[in-house]
Amino acid sequence: MARKKKDSPPAPPTAMGDLATLTKLNLNIFVLVTTLFGCLLASRTYYGVWVNDFGLLLHTLIGTACTAFGSAAFNQLMEIEEDARMERTADRPLPSRRMMPVKAFAIGWGLSAFGIIHLALTVNAASAYLAAAALGTYVFLYTPLKRRSSTNTLLGAVPGAIPPMIGWAAVATSAGGSWMDGQSWFLFAVLFLWQMPHFVAISWMCREDYEKGGYVMWSNGDVSGKKTAAIAIFFTVLLTALAPVAMVLSYANMVWGIGGTLAGLYMLWLCFKFKSAGDRPSARKLFFYTLIYLPLGLGLLAVGWS
Repeated sequence: MARKKKDSPPAPPTAMGDLATLTKLNLNIFVLVTTLFGCLLASRTYYGVWVNDFGLLLHTLIGTACTAFGSAAFNQLMEIEEDARMERTADRPLPSRRMMPVKAFAIGWGLSAFGIIHLALTVNAASAYLAAAALGTYVFLYTPLKRRSSTNTLLGAVPGAIPPMIGWAAVATSAGGSWMDGQSWFLFAVLFLWQMPHFVAISWMCREDYEKGGYVMWSNGDVSGKKTAAIAIFFTVLLTALAPVAMVLSYANMVWGIGGTLAGLYMLWLCFKFKSAGDRPSARKLFFYTLIYLPLGLGLLAVGWS
């Protein structure tokens, strides 16, 4: 009779793995994608082509990425004790003591400074200001607010919605336009509202861990999930409404107007399913659909962009 194969032990942490965790590499891929998206749509608007200047695009992505990586390091430096109390974050390099805080500080400072200066010197001042605003909001406002008020989710969505504006500013300002174009704020609104159902679904599934860590979240104590689902419903309605609004403002055509509406309505249906069931499977379905919605929605918006 064949012996049952034993599970192999997990691979030990590596220096490169710890660096990727400290800078939240996986999460910040989202920042790069949305920054690129802002660049592409601005180039389409001002030049009639998807990419007008590959060099400008590259420098924008480098500067934005470094700033985002640095802000992630600062965030974890400020949350060492909280991360140590939560199961899903206890093995990060700082709470597990595999990395000294002074090293993490040097990495965070070096990456942030390089990113903002790089944008200022190789792209334009507007993109550098926006990157600095995203970093400041994330590190100095959102991070400490997580221990004090459940409104931290609203504030935390701001730096997450700024990257497409950085991409827009990089191209638009160079073309004689403005980072404050209506289209730029529209992209901010799409990313801001999308984050609400996405993050409340996560926070509800991880609510016990967040409570253990000392974070004040909307989902704290919401065993039934009804409060969390109601918040998701509210913001999903606003997100869905952006599709016809874009048509009215002539930002996009019917591809986004109809496609974006249908994609939003399906998310809304999942929100109501979560509100009715109040269980992990329904919350998980909502969460995973938000991951699908983002590339789907951005793709529809790109195709339908006027």
